[in-house]
Order: sequence, then C-alpha cells, then structure tokens
Amino acid sequence: MSKFYVVATPIGNMRDITLRAIDILKEVDLVLCEDTRETKKILQKYNINTPTLSYHIQSKLAKIDRIFELLKEGKNLALVSDAGTPTISDPGTMLISKIKENLKDIEIIPIPGASAVIAALSASGLPTHGFTFLGFLPHKKGRETLFKEIAESKRAMVFYESPHRILKTLESLQKFCPNKKICIAREITKIYEEFKTGSPAELLKYLTKNPIKQKGEFTVIVA
Repeated sequence: MSKFYVVATPIGNMRDITLRAIDILKEVDLVLCEDTRETKKILQKYNINTPTLSYHIQSKLAKIDRIFELLKEGKNLALVSDAGTPTISDPGTMLISKIKENLKDIEIIPIPGASAVIAALSASGLPTHGFTFLGFLPHKKGRETLFKEIAESKRAMVFYESPHRILKTLESLQKFCPNKKICIAREITKIYEEFKTGSPAELLKYLTKNPIKQKGEFTVIVA
C-alpha cells in the first residue's frame, strides 16, 4: 500500500528539520512541493536526490490525476510546503482531502516539525492555554467583521500577516481592541528574528519609527 507523507520543513533556519523528515525525503519516490526551487535548497543541503514535482494553488486537475496515478502504482510520495507544516494555510489541504475521498487505502502519515504558529506562541509570553488560528486575514471582504471577532474573543487569536499590510492591521487592532496585549513575531528562526509585545498603539509607533522592522514575515498574537 502506498504511503503519503506530510512533511514539515524549516520556516527559516535550515537546521530546523527533523532526522525523520530527512530519512523520509530520501526514501520516498517523489517529493511534491509548492516551489521546486525552494525545496531543492533543503534537498541539496541534506544530500537528498529524490525527484520533485510542483504542486501549488494554481495546479490543474491533471496534476492531481497524475498524483493519483503514482499512488495507485504503489509509489510513496511526500508533500512539503515552501516553509513549515504543509496544509496549514496551504494548498495541500485540498490534495489531502481528495486522497482521503478517492483513495481510501492510501496511508497518510504526518512528519511533524517547524510551525510558525507554535513557535510564535511559545516565545510570546502571552497566555496560550487556548487559541484560535486564523491563517492569513482577508484583504477586503469580511476583514472588519473578523477584527470585531478578535476584539470579542476570550482566547488568544493568532494569524499571519505580510509586511505590506502589518501597519494597516495594527491600525485596525487599535480601533477595535486598543487595550489588548499583542505580540508580533517577525522573521521567526531567521537572522533578524524579533518578538515585540505591547498595545496596538505602542507596536504601531514602534514600526512606524523603524521602517526596517516592517520587513519580513509576521505572526501576530492577540491576547
């Protein structure tokens, strides 16, 4: 029976990969990845010569059919994302769903590892006994409703934000929940990693005064 592995890869620091993940990536017949160029950086670092095939949000049904054919032939496949754990705010979710629906005998095996959400929560200093993960916030439709939900929540709310929208997001948090404590985690595990905690106004002032700090990928936690 074919096996389909969901393999977590580093979110920044290339050493944040598990020994098991390296073994699996070497053993499988094919690695499915969002961007083959990004994945090959990891494969080359750990002397992994397994062939790759792109699978991303724009992939057509023909690509899924090809993946199904490989699994039916008895091939073992691994799914990775550009960074972190696949299927978490990631197009791999649909693929896993379709495999479970159409190829019920295929064993789906998670290979856990790096996750920006968990890493951010662990170093935030904010209460983490319960939290809701929102993925990437919508750009327009439903955005205001979501900020109202964040303001009313009794548990931590966690989401990803891009450098292009981080200031607007902090402005919205200042409007809807000015007194809540917030942690912004930037460039987790990378050279310029930074965790900053404060009110929306304090964080907005900090980033406005330091434009260089607006760069990178953000994970935002609202207590």
